[in-house]
Amino acid sequence: MKILSWFTLALVTVFCLGPVAWQGVTSIKPDADLVRLPPLFPDVPTWQHYANVAQSALSHDVMNSVVVAVATTALAVSIGALCAFGLVRLPLRGKGVLLTLMLALSMFPPIAVVSPLYLLARTMGLRDTLTVLVLVHTTYALPLAVWILTNFLKHVPVELYWAARVDGCTPLRAFWSVLLPPARPGVAVAALLVFIFSWNEFLFALTLTATDRARTAPVAIALFPGLHEVPWGDMAAATLTVTAPVVLLTVIFQRYIVAGLTAGSVKG
Repeated sequence: MKILSWFTLALVTVFCLGPVAWQGVTSIKPDADLVRLPPLFPDVPTWQHYANVAQSALSHDVMNSVVVAVATTALAVSIGALCAFGLVRLPLRGKGVLLTLMLALSMFPPIAVVSPLYLLARTMGLRDTLTVLVLVHTTYALPLAVWILTNFLKHVPVELYWAARVDGCTPLRAFWSVLLPPARPGVAVAALLVFIFSWNEFLFALTLTATDRARTAPVAIALFPGLHEVPWGDMAAATLTVTAPVVLLTVIFQRYIVAGLTAGSVKG
């Protein structure tokens, strides 16, 4: 039984990491070997593809992605935490209905709303700006942040909140000083998931931008192919370069993520 579990785990690991490994091999293959198999691994690895990426405008597009993802994360988590606090601790009617409606709004496929959003952004003069991407990403990521933070705030003992109120704290001060610190793992999970969503989002970034001024990294990579050739090596190198920050963030915040994902499994 144990052997079967290890074998299943190995299969899942290969399935998940296989595409990443293939991108890594492609990124160091010379152009002449990219369309031939074998060899699977190049005899003489090349770093030219990474040099081409470094010399391209991708660094500017990555900075755009950083600005959009960080701003989206800050807005979505800040607003989502306040919404979750209201749903969990304030005497509001229809809390379950409000949360259900909020989650239902996020289930609309992006392709169904991209045309109205494009017309709205053009009318407001926001097309091809980072502002419109931040607003759209925040709108789509907010229900996820509210749902995650609501579940975590529910597990913070209500006695802490009422003790703070008795001591003279306003509801907002009690939330900020008493309820939010124990929910930090949930905040970390929500922030990371929102960041990953915004970092990888493609459809809105492609439709609502037109130039390098606001173009993000996923769109820039998709525009790598030329008229007569597809630079597979450069695209693989660019993909790994853009993926590296997300992997690094996941490793850094791994402790909070594990604590956050397991916090709701045991009642306090």
